[in-house]
Amino acid sequence: MLKKTLHPNHAAVPQNFCRLPDGYGVVKIGVSGSADTTFSGLDAFEKAKELGRTIARHGAIINTGATTGFPLYSAMGAKDECGFSIGFSPAATEREHVETYKLPLDYMDVVVYTGFGYSGRDLLLVRSSDAMIIGPGRIGTLNEFAVSFEDHKPTGVLQGNWDTDELLQMVLEAAHRPNPNIIFDTDANAIVERLIEMVQKRKQENQLVYNNHDGWSATGKNAEMIL
Repeated sequence: MLKKTLHPNHAAVPQNFCRLPDGYGVVKIGVSGSADTTFSGLDAFEKAKELGRTIARHGAIINTGATTGFPLYSAMGAKDECGFSIGFSPAATEREHVETYKLPLDYMDVVVYTGFGYSGRDLLLVRSSDAMIIGPGRIGTLNEFAVSFEDHKPTGVLQGNWDTDELLQMVLEAAHRPNPNIIFDTDANAIVERLIEMVQKRKQENQLVYNNHDGWSATGKNAEMIL
């Protein structure tokens, strides 16, 4: 059996976590895109890797659907920069992930085995991310965009030599539901910077949690807390 040769950074300890102020933790940016980039254009892989590198350079964690194609190459780019990568698998176990779904384990530091199939995985991926970036994709990517839109999550749509961004613009126009949390840009660095800024602002605004009935008081009732 041939021994796999890893890039040194792909096996290195992750560096430069983007810690938010006052203990808010690390920014987690989900990347959504097609597992099959046949219709995405010739530069889709390079765009994906640059996106991943940019996320890692800014110290954010990259979340993906633990799949092939655009998300895999974005995770590869993050690992190029010693970033931290989490994959959300549709499978319930590692064996099911590899043998049934035929999905990779490469370029992920942690794989969360959801056991909820593709649609359930999509929901958990988006809900577990502070912001989402939408690349070229098909129906699964549109599903993740829809969840992100409904949750009013900061969402960046990466524009490129594909038609996903144009389709999403038409969807937004037809929806007649203004959403200031959706941005479009061709520049991966600009998208990541704007999303991190939006996440920081949202976390500061949502800092206070009042009258939490599941609080940490002795009785667990009527606990007024600042988290």
